[in-house]
Amino acid sequence: MVVGKTASGLGSDTGKLVRNILHSLEDAKAEDIVSIDLRGKTTLADMLLVASGRSTTHVGAVAERVVTACKEAGLAAPRVEGVPACDWVLIDAGDVIVHVFRPEVRQFYNLEKLWGGDRPAEIGGRERKPV
Repeated sequence: MVVGKTASGLGSDTGKLVRNILHSLEDAKAEDIVSIDLRGKTTLADMLLVASGRSTTHVGAVAERVVTACKEAGLAAPRVEGVPACDWVLIDAGDVIVHVFRPEVRQFYNLEKLWGGDRPAEIGGRERKPV
């Protein structure tokens, strides 16, 4: 199941890429798929997709499927980091960044909290009061 916004509101090329990647993640049986809309938070990308694999072998297989989906969407060569260890694989597809983790590694880094919508209001676990 995909949590968060998907391809709605994105440009047609980016939307197609997101749909292809989400389909590949689901097809590869990735777990806990989350999409985070980054527009207005950073210029690095428009969408962040985070998913888990059950093992290093599964993480590698999921990442391979995502790279294939990127190429099918017209992206010639997405940049990939972390394949030798496959604890955490990052796929930079331009306007879409994909992270595939082993569950323990994902829990440790907790990217959903880092990039989530409530993050700017937090300070030391307390809500920041508006000025």
